[in-house]
Amino acid sequence: MTVETLGEKVADFCLLNQTGQAVSLAGFVGRWVIIYFYPKASTPGCTVQACGMRDTWSSFESLNAVVLGVSPDPVARLNKFYTAQQLNFDLLSDPDHKLTERFGVWALKKFMGKEFMGVVRTTFIIDPDGNLAAALRQFKTSDHHTHVIDELSQLIQARAT
Repeated sequence: MTVETLGEKVADFCLLNQTGQAVSLAGFVGRWVIIYFYPKASTPGCTVQACGMRDTWSSFESLNAVVLGVSPDPVARLNKFYTAQQLNFDLLSDPDHKLTERFGVWALKKFMGKEFMGVVRTTFIIDPDGNLAAALRQFKTSDHHTHVIDELSQLIQARAT
């Protein structure tokens, strides 16, 4: 297992999206890529987070960015979530959590006194050259999209100077 490191090239990956089509990082060369890892489709926090990204899609488009949501959910569950919430970006299925582990966000969690392995809600920004530019770990699901847009805007501005 390798953990992606800030400033370094992100190795290509390929996962199935909500319709069963293969989506790879290599398909987005020249664009900013937002990869956000979330625990489970159709749960309250994940729905709020996804809808925030959906509702600010035009901001991502204007910044030459694509959004990819990643969870351990199977394709069928992602398709139901995508359709029910009328999402406008791909959701990727990582059922064996290989990509989640590679990004270091598959970890021991505690909830109501129980311990289990699961996704630590985290967002990564990959620059147009394929390098890991940022990791966002502290945010509320309700304002996640704002943090991502702000960080992305700062990265673009820094690159331009």
